[in-house]
Amino acid sequence: MVAEAILTEIEAALRGEVRTSEPMSRHTTWRIGGPADLFVRPLDREDLLVALRLLEELQLPWQVIGNGSNLLVQDGGIRGAVIHLGRLDRLDFSQAPLVNAEAGLRLMTLVRETSRRDLGGLERLAGIPGTLGGAVAMNAGAGGQELGRLVRTVVLAGPEGEEQWTAEQLRFAYRSARLPANRVVVAAQLKLVEAEGAVLQLEIKERLQQRRRSQGVGRPNAGSVFKNPPGEQAWKLIDRAGMRGAMVGGARVSERHSNFIVNGGSASATDVLTLMAQIQDRVFRQSGITLEPEVRIVGEP
Repeated sequence: MVAEAILTEIEAALRGEVRTSEPMSRHTTWRIGGPADLFVRPLDREDLLVALRLLEELQLPWQVIGNGSNLLVQDGGIRGAVIHLGRLDRLDFSQAPLVNAEAGLRLMTLVRETSRRDLGGLERLAGIPGTLGGAVAMNAGAGGQELGRLVRTVVLAGPEGEEQWTAEQLRFAYRSARLPANRVVVAAQLKLVEAEGAVLQLEIKERLQQRRRSQGVGRPNAGSVFKNPPGEQAWKLIDRAGMRGAMVGGARVSERHSNFIVNGGSASATDVLTLMAQIQDRVFRQSGITLEPEVRIVGEP
């Protein structure tokens, strides 16, 4: 819990929203997660910097979330502060085909708006949930496109202010980027290519239809749970290990897409973690391959 005096100081310093004991199940696509001691939603980048400086001074640990996809918050919740970047959503096309966007912008919004301006490179990412900041941090990709290939520079923020990093410094790799500790992505500049908007929008429509067919699992989920091992597809390995439809408590491997674990309505993070461990064990015994989680696991048991 956050002491009353500390809470008062934080509320006085920030223009954005501040809550205590906030259930993280409200802020994850899995609809799972215990409470965060402190939940902060900065109004803008200036407000974010104030929050980061103050949390550092108060020696309160913090972590950042966007849309809460690709995230499992454990049942004991999160000690310290969670910073939600949803209000950092500005989008600037004044330097097109260079596009500047803030980290809280929904990735799908970015995909649609760039296609409307005849700018390509993101269309195959259509349907990926989450925000631009999260997509940069995990180098989101689909259909042969990866966000990291389009990133020119990224603005990072920390207690001491903002700094600009190049794509080379971030060393993008499969589903990862080398972000420095105690920093958060607040904006990125992407270099897109000129393309015919009608063609881009048709591909976006087809991608969305394809995702609904293959990934429309009908229950709260976090997308793909495990990374694809080199030369393999995680869902096929899970299938071959006989884990499609497997259940632990309220968590179940989706019948439609076996790299998805769905919340049947009462799943806890413990249910999900236990099921993940069972999948890893069965896959390893069947194929000799150790599946690595793609979802980020935070908080306390």
